[in-house]
Amino acid sequence: MPTAKSRSISRREFIGAMGAGFVWSAEQAKRDFPKSADTSTELIFMSATRLAQLIRDKKVSSLEVVHAHLAQIEKVNSQLNAVVQLCTERALAEARELDRLLAKGQVKGPLHGVPMTIKDSFDTAGVVSTGGTLGRKDYVPAKDAAVVGRLRAAGAVLMGKTNTPEFTLSGRSSNLVYGITRNPYNLNYQPGGSSGGAAAIVASGGSPFEIGSDFGGSIRYPAHACGIAGIKPTTGRVPRTGHIVDYGGFFDNVQQVGPLARRVEDLMTILPLIAGPDYMDAAIVPMPLEGSAEVNLRSLRISFYADNGIDAAHAEVQQSIKMCATLMSEAGAKLTEAKPPMMKQMNDVFARLRTADGRAWVKRLVRKAGTRETSPELVLDGEPIKASEFTELAEQLDECRTAMLGFMQDCDVILCPAFPSPAPHIDRPGPSLPLSYTRTYNLTGWPGAVVRAGASSDGLPIGVQIVGRPWTEHVVLAVAAHIESKTGGWKKPPLADSKGKRL
Repeated sequence: MPTAKSRSISRREFIGAMGAGFVWSAEQAKRDFPKSADTSTELIFMSATRLAQLIRDKKVSSLEVVHAHLAQIEKVNSQLNAVVQLCTERALAEARELDRLLAKGQVKGPLHGVPMTIKDSFDTAGVVSTGGTLGRKDYVPAKDAAVVGRLRAAGAVLMGKTNTPEFTLSGRSSNLVYGITRNPYNLNYQPGGSSGGAAAIVASGGSPFEIGSDFGGSIRYPAHACGIAGIKPTTGRVPRTGHIVDYGGFFDNVQQVGPLARRVEDLMTILPLIAGPDYMDAAIVPMPLEGSAEVNLRSLRISFYADNGIDAAHAEVQQSIKMCATLMSEAGAKLTEAKPPMMKQMNDVFARLRTADGRAWVKRLVRKAGTRETSPELVLDGEPIKASEFTELAEQLDECRTAMLGFMQDCDVILCPAFPSPAPHIDRPGPSLPLSYTRTYNLTGWPGAVVRAGASSDGLPIGVQIVGRPWTEHVVLAVAAHIESKTGGWKKPPLADSKGKRL
């Protein structure tokens, strides 16, 4: 695996690097982690929110936390191929400096000392950022993407980059630069895409949280496939500046950026840190982000559907959605089994619009990157249509959006699948994947979260998608948190090493 200034360090070096600024005794470890003597194992499976609190309270150092996660990446990544660039020495140096600042009483931000990985489609200053395309295999940006810069300003420590399909434009996380990523619950299955590397390493304890991008389900589908939590915010909430498919153009409404984590509480922590205008992405508005604690579940009107009539949902997926609907009914919400109108028409129209210019917009991305050989999964061809047909399709898409928005007059939240089955087999090509359950809500621009609802009979996670009205991420996350509290949410994957030993 390529690395950026990567070097593993010994336990003795690590303890020496901690210096006198923080001492974590065995007695203190027992107090903070009474259920386990293996404190590093406890650390790698904690929420980012909890880790941040422990670091601020000086119950654990940033250096200890970063080192534990780097060790977990080393442990699992040879099987997953999720992390494709490491910046080990830089991460440890940043953690050491953050510990020094904390010893002086200085806290950089809400994520002070918490490690993270970032999808390779985002620019990261000083770290190779390929976007999964060969033309950028050695590209090192001078500046962070907007969301990366905001997270680092909040105190987060970048450990490395995670795999994505070329330009993020496929449902399977595979490319010609780094190869294919696998699902930590079964290595013969996919982790979803395009944020598949992100979801796989978060689910495996190698990173507390990630930032993904979502053009047709690329946050929500991997969250479903890997049993973690993720949210695609409302269109206009989070800037796309510095992402390989960024802002502007006809598909500007479709692409959004949001967090992935094992726990919903981390989505609540991270989303406010990355939201708001950056004065480059012109679509972003200064809309207040409300807190989820004030949401009254009993006041909610919830519609649910277990099958959208476009891509038939498996029985186990349908069962999970109905179970989540029951959980919300038991919480006092008013429940109706119904789905928005015109979803099929909307998906059909969008399928035609994506190739309406003969995929010229994708070819421009390829040329800009300097790529000469592209992945077989990157669709480069399409039949161009007349301008008059294009504008007619755009008008039809708006008609569908209007009809769907009318549905939300009598509905606060929609519960539905994120994907019609558990994770597909590793060999299934990305372009053939059925993404209508997620793509629908890219086209409306509404917020949509996914949290684990259960598992299939063969142990693969099943997620539920929670969709809300525009600008109601707080409601969506409140529902996600309640479902998580009742189902247990994320479960540790039974990842095995090359010798068949469980990790």
